Amino acid sequence: MKKVFKLEDLDCANCADKMERAITKIDGVFFANVSFMGQKLTIEADEIKFDEIMKIVVKTCKKIEPDCKIVMR
Repeated sequence: MKKVFKLEDLDCANCADKMERAITKIDGVFFANVSFMGQKLTIEADEIKFDEIMKIVVKTCKKIEPDCKIVMR
């Protein structure tokens, strides 16, 4: 399953790169791209575990960029 999420308050291109690298290491994630310029997260992950994976993604991103929010709509 591939989804795109809007990011709010992503203030640093270096943090975006760190987030992307950390997300791609999560079990079940096939592809991840964090665009600082576009303020968006594109993720492709196992459809069966997608909700569980996204919970881990949110926690991972909070550790790297505490002010950044992933808009889950």
